[in-house]
Amino acid sequence: MSTAKALRLRHLIRPALFGTSTALTLAIPLLAVNAQVARTYFPTADVDLDSAGRQPNIVVRAADGTELGTRGSDLGEPIDLRELPPYLIDSFLATEDRNFFHHPGFDPTAMVRAAVRNYEAGDVVQGGSTITQQLVKNLFLSGEQTFSRKFEELHLALWLEARLTKQEILELYLNRIYLGANTYGIDAAAQAYFSKAPADLTLAESAILAGLPKAPSALAPHANYDGALERSHEVIGNLLEAKRIDELTARMAMMFPPELHLKDRSAGGGYFLDHAAAELKRLLPDATEDLIVITTLDAGAQKAAEEAVAAQLDDVALARGVEQAALIAYDRDGGIVAMIGGKNYADSQFNRATQAKRQPGSAFKPFIFLAALEAGFDQDSLFIDRAVQVEGWEPSNYKERYLGAVRLREALARSSNTTTVQLTEAVGRETVIETGRRLGFEGDMAPHPSIALGVFETPLDEMTAAYLPFANGGIALEPYAIKEVRTRRGELLYTRSAPPANRVMSPSSAERMTDLLQSVTVTGTGSAARVEGHAVAGKTGTTNGWRDAWFVGYSAHLTAGVWVGNDDNREMNEVSGATYPARIFSAFMTGAHSAMALEPQPLDDDIYAHDRDLAELATSYAGLQLDLQDRIYGSGVYSDLYGDDPIRGILGREERRERLTGRVAGNDEYVPSSSVPGAKIYTGPQVTGKVAGSPDED
Repeated sequence: MSTAKALRLRHLIRPALFGTSTALTLAIPLLAVNAQVARTYFPTADVDLDSAGRQPNIVVRAADGTELGTRGSDLGEPIDLRELPPYLIDSFLATEDRNFFHHPGFDPTAMVRAAVRNYEAGDVVQGGSTITQQLVKNLFLSGEQTFSRKFEELHLALWLEARLTKQEILELYLNRIYLGANTYGIDAAAQAYFSKAPADLTLAESAILAGLPKAPSALAPHANYDGALERSHEVIGNLLEAKRIDELTARMAMMFPPELHLKDRSAGGGYFLDHAAAELKRLLPDATEDLIVITTLDAGAQKAAEEAVAAQLDDVALARGVEQAALIAYDRDGGIVAMIGGKNYADSQFNRATQAKRQPGSAFKPFIFLAALEAGFDQDSLFIDRAVQVEGWEPSNYKERYLGAVRLREALARSSNTTTVQLTEAVGRETVIETGRRLGFEGDMAPHPSIALGVFETPLDEMTAAYLPFANGGIALEPYAIKEVRTRRGELLYTRSAPPANRVMSPSSAERMTDLLQSVTVTGTGSAARVEGHAVAGKTGTTNGWRDAWFVGYSAHLTAGVWVGNDDNREMNEVSGATYPARIFSAFMTGAHSAMALEPQPLDDDIYAHDRDLAELATSYAGLQLDLQDRIYGSGVYSDLYGDDPIRGILGREERRERLTGRVAGNDEYVPSSSVPGAKIYTGPQVTGKVAGSPDED
């Protein structure tokens, strides 16, 4: 090699080596920067792409596995590309990314084309993002429009393209893209807007869905059908332009707009779904995965509840000032089997079964009678139902009708206010409040005289749950809605275990209370609550001014409570617990018990705390007394040992269900009982009175 050639070669090699050295030197920090970018922007290797970037999807199921609905993200079922009609896939590709199968994650041509069109229009009229970029934006990024966010989007698109195949990216996109109405993916959207699976969508319906990614909230067809339809015509035009359909097919698709068949989101079950979601949050506050929740709800009982409320809250009820109702029912374990939080969930999501605190009125009386039984009184203890005054307060009975001499059984059955006030004063107001607390009342309960008539506030669920010990042999139950929680992969996260038994009254007291409360439905104000073929016990309740009306009761299978009234506390037109609440209770329990076996409510054979031989003798004498009454007054007067008191029969000649008005002459007072420590009994002069009026409506 000549010297000249060597010099020329050295002249060429030296700059090349220098350039290579410089490039390598510069590459070191660039590699470091790239590594930092990877650490900053790229997800970890174990990222769950199915759940990234959205709220967890919570599928709520009834006790039998029936799906009730969802909360969180409405995700739907995963779809397989092979099961979809070609025009559905083509609609998205032709509109969102025609070069999807040919670019590495971003499309420079599309980006330039979009930039030119946006510049010419003076506004953003076309996007340049590929399907891959849209997907990573949905999975990992916010909606912020900045250079750094676009930089992240490009890096993540390249990362995703390197990790998944094109088919996997497209499938994930169609399962995860947000399509309005809180729906993610084409299965959820197809069900929400058309009530069908994606495989069954028509071309026109497919075009509606494919047009939504541009503006899913603004173009959601349930809220803006015209806008969604106009956008779908653009999608059909894109299909025609991409030669995926012919002109005749395009014309036919635009000539026959699709009809919406929206998924029902207004059913009464919505209140229960909200309640279950709140309970789930308490049980698993840190859960971030998609979950399947098995609840206590009985689909048949819920249907019966919805039908019962809908049938009673008709135009006639509205004319009488009844605008709202609520119902809740528990099984023998305390599980919620039915819940109605209002007349219409779509109009108001306020749950009146759990959130509204109202005065219970006479529905609270059973807890006063329980305190009396525990203090030594029994169902046949005798009181004088009359006008009374306590600390300047003068309560009265319904339409100021008084029963005169009355046993506790009839006093509760007829919902006597004045007898209940006397009973409260006899056992003590603090004792009544302690009894209420023991059975589950948590609100403010002041020891004023009117506590006897339920003058405090409590929600329906708490009121109804307080009756559970009556139905459960004296054991209090903790109400609950969730039995089991699993991930979508089947991993068990929670299963309910029964808490230790919490006895709040003796079995005998519970059975005596059932005896008393059965008399309410058999001979008293709750007769409209009867259930054919099943014994039920319960109590009506009506508050001052007809503002609230209640019925709470139970069978051997279920315990249920019903409230009717108005959200603004307006008065109703003489609507009492004996009317709409009792009828709703009866209709619900009848439907809910349709598949339940007849089972008696437990009653103690020795429920009357007397010698049984003496009780039989007393029955014989009672029969003789009735014979004498019939001979003296005629056969119109009727009473029996376990129903109306014979003393009342002597005071009038009217039929059994007529009411007695009366008064007491002379002095009267409460004195300590000689046989029951801590109790007081009424002592006073004789009763005079007469029969008048009609049954109490409380």
